[in-house]
Amino acid sequence: MSKITILDGGMSRELERIGAPFRQPEWSALALIEAPETVRQVHENFIRAGAQVITTDSYALVPFHIGEERFRTDGARLADLAGQMARQAADAAPGVKVAGSLPPVFGSYRPDLFRADRGQEILGVLVAGLAPHVDLWLAETQSSLEEAAAAAQAVSQTGKPLWLSFTLRDDVEPDQMPEPQLRSGQSVAEAARLALGVGAAAMLFNCSRPEVMEAALVAARAVAPDLPLGVYANAFDESQDEDGAANEVVSVLRDDLDPPHYCGWAERWTAKGATIIGGCCGIGTEHIHHLATHLND
Repeated sequence: MSKITILDGGMSRELERIGAPFRQPEWSALALIEAPETVRQVHENFIRAGAQVITTDSYALVPFHIGEERFRTDGARLADLAGQMARQAADAAPGVKVAGSLPPVFGSYRPDLFRADRGQEILGVLVAGLAPHVDLWLAETQSSLEEAAAAAQAVSQTGKPLWLSFTLRDDVEPDQMPEPQLRSGQSVAEAARLALGVGAAAMLFNCSRPEVMEAALVAARAVAPDLPLGVYANAFDESQDEDGAANEVVSVLRDDLDPPHYCGWAERWTAKGATIIGGCCGIGTEHIHHLATHLND
């Protein structure tokens, strides 16, 4: 059985939980702007819980959250600071790696808003600021092939591995769809072919309900049998597809995903070949501790 790599969990809820500055529209970027030491504290908390890969607090460092003016004047500095906070935490814990978060730059779950030219401009700022500090890139919550291809292009000259993570349609049950789909309606099989085509080092699925992950893993494995796969699901009470872009409101979390139950889902994902497991929105340090304790037992 392959050893499981443990990722961290959702940054924003942990910031809120420890009392860090947290509000809309800045979301998790506000703590980086006003109290960056709290970002480092969350990284350290996840490392103590057992995370082997921590993710930079750069998901909200886009105009969608911090505004065009602040992004233009301060985006590069904030990206660099996000990298520093993660790097400092990782350097104090030998063996921990830093993943540079590259978000969907026009809002989560909004593939309809994607613009390739503007996307490269925004991603270029994030990549330049993060690059000195990260071990790998994590293009996460990618809703379409176009978003993922743009992220791959943005990091292609950095020489660092790219993990592509896609968010899935979860507004219907898996057995009611002919095949697993991204939120764009494009298929997971197409996404797996893209991941192979751009030379991704791993393919993951995140920010969707746990119930849709197994079918996606099966579909990806059929196309890319040798590509490492991973999952980090969210804990939202219901599908976010009807709510517009994610993180527009603080969504209600479901009450049946305590650490043991979330770990139960993770065991099902590892049975389908996933070797990289963590958590997204609403999955906290206690969940990561449970995963780290049980999955490699």
